[in-house]
Amino acid sequence: MCNTVVRVNQQQFSSSHTPGLDRFWAVIPAGGVGTRLWPLSRAAAPKFLHDLTGSGQTLIRATYDRLQPLAGEKVIVVTGEAHHEAVCAQLSDVAQENFLFEPEPKDSAAAIGLAAAVLLERDPEAIMGSFAADQVIGPDDVFRTAVAEAIATAATNKIVTIGIKPTYPSTGFGYIQQGDKLDVDGAPTAYQVVKFVEKPEADVAKRYIEAGNFFWNAGMFVAPVKLLLEHLEANEPELHAGVTKIAKAIVSGDANEVMADVWHQLPKTAIDYAVAEPAAQAGDVAVIPGDFTWDDVGDFAAIARLNPAADDSGVTVIGETPRVYSDAANGVVVTDTSRVIALIGVEDIVVVDTPDALLVTTTKHAQSVKQAVESIKAHGDDDVL
Repeated sequence: MCNTVVRVNQQQFSSSHTPGLDRFWAVIPAGGVGTRLWPLSRAAAPKFLHDLTGSGQTLIRATYDRLQPLAGEKVIVVTGEAHHEAVCAQLSDVAQENFLFEPEPKDSAAAIGLAAAVLLERDPEAIMGSFAADQVIGPDDVFRTAVAEAIATAATNKIVTIGIKPTYPSTGFGYIQQGDKLDVDGAPTAYQVVKFVEKPEADVAKRYIEAGNFFWNAGMFVAPVKLLLEHLEANEPELHAGVTKIAKAIVSGDANEVMADVWHQLPKTAIDYAVAEPAAQAGDVAVIPGDFTWDDVGDFAAIARLNPAADDSGVTVIGETPRVYSDAANGVVVTDTSRVIALIGVEDIVVVDTPDALLVTTTKHAQSVKQAVESIKAHGDDDVL
């Protein structure tokens, strides 16, 4: 059972300077296994429960600490029942009634939709901000300034996304096209969104970068719960009806039977398709440019980027008791064992050593780990997944 005592120690933002802040709830969806980070990240211990930056904090705890000065006690966490104990241990400051546990993964539309539906029952004027539990962001104060602008813009009845200024023409992220500037009190950098764009081919991504009015879509959304649910109902009526039914049962205190009956029937889709893209077509979406650094830690190449080698060895080493030796080598080693690992004459190597599984690849092929996991699953070796 999660702790019911909430401790608020950090200095809070002033609602007098941020329109809508008194209505703000932070929502942290903590789902997804992160298969490209196998064998470190697994179904029982997904990437948000790991410290991947060497900071001493798991990603989910860092996400909470980043949002708490804005939201105070008003934080909702949506995660899988399988992670109940681990997530509660990480977020003991969050009240028990603010945890929502999914019986099985249903993608972001169901998770965020359920949080919105619960908030509608509790606080119909609420503005919610959804921020994934597994992203690395900094500096925190720059991030919070952008979120404050997003809250002020959402208070004008907009769904707001925070767009990441792209640093290279990535084909691995979706994009957001910026439109006309908006006149919003408390949000000097708010712009209309023209459209969301799927992950592009390399030549298209290059054109986006050259155009200068496209952002990476990091999946951050701030919106009045009423407006978000209106778009969900219009585009995914079955999903809307399901999360509404569950939310009413949760608020009435008798959710177990309803959750068991309804959740597995919900359509599986992303919030981008269910809400953001059609809402943008309707003119209801704005974007705040994010000037902070951002990484979704999508693979082991990202871990190497986030954790430069601490010495001139050229090898990034992560682990509590690493025993790694290198000669004319560079790359990244993540170790969860006491085994000695020696790297000799290899470049851009990735070694992930756990008690029951070993991964050896290169940073160039780090994205292919997902296919390896699918192959392992197909061969029936689920015990290491």
